[in-house]
Amino acid sequence: MSGTAGVIDESDKVDIRRFCGYPAYGAGPAGFQGWRFFQAYGLLEYRLNNMDPTEVTVVQTYLGNLRTLEQAVPAAGNNLDTDKAAVWTHNKNEVADRLALFDGWRRRLCVFIGVPAGPARADRQVRLVV
Repeated sequence: MSGTAGVIDESDKVDIRRFCGYPAYGAGPAGFQGWRFFQAYGLLEYRLNNMDPTEVTVVQTYLGNLRTLEQAVPAAGNNLDTDKAAVWTHNKNEVADRLALFDGWRRRLCVFIGVPAGPARADRQVRLVV
């Protein structure tokens, strides 16, 4: 969330790519992979570079929430060794619940930006048409 009004900075773009499931952009147009070869990745880059200031504000709100949710998943590992303690009972599904919440926000970010989930999204739905 360090971008100025109407501009998404590079560190925010890296997080947006990660959260949307797209690979690293790299150092520019070198090699044979990247946004130039994937229409959806090109669309993502175009949208990131041409957002209205109000849209940038919305994206920055998503990023704040996603960063917090992402950090909560590994922190949930601190509770994996406890099933019951006095009257407190550990939610055995805590990690799965946190991942589901995190993935839901990732999907919302993709929908807001208007791009499909990228190939690196663990929760991406793949359909086989025969």
